[in-house]
Amino acid sequence: MPIIHQLIEIATEPGINIHNITPHIKDLIAKTSVKNGQVLVFSRHTTTALAINEYEVRLLEDIKVFFAKLAPESDRYLHNDLHLRDVPEDEPMNAHSHLLAMMLSTSEVIPIVDGKLALGTWQSVLFFELDGSRQRTISVQISGE
Repeated sequence: MPIIHQLIEIATEPGINIHNITPHIKDLIAKTSVKNGQVLVFSRHTTTALAINEYEVRLLEDIKVFFAKLAPESDRYLHNDLHLRDVPEDEPMNAHSHLLAMMLSTSEVIPIVDGKLALGTWQSVLFFELDGSRQRTISVQISGE
């Protein structure tokens, strides 16, 4: 059974932004011989996350508003006491981003059936930038036969 590892690179914007990475994953699968198996998608960062949900503009705005209520950037966080930590000069105050990432997931596993992602009609694989702006890397591992 082949196991193929690929990377998706995304340049993100400041703050919370949501990217539909489904087309990237579909393209990677199409370049393999895997017809039935699974794809593991993994975010390699502590202030990003992944989820499967609907990629619809108004829902995306609702998600951002919900996140802002859940972990307001303006709240007091110990992690943001940068003067008490050994950090680079450009270290952001991003405790809220870490907390939001913990509420989601760093990975998703999606079945591959007949060479295609077995997602539901309205499902997309979403990548959440919770801190930004940065160059981000998503690991994709495709396995099957």
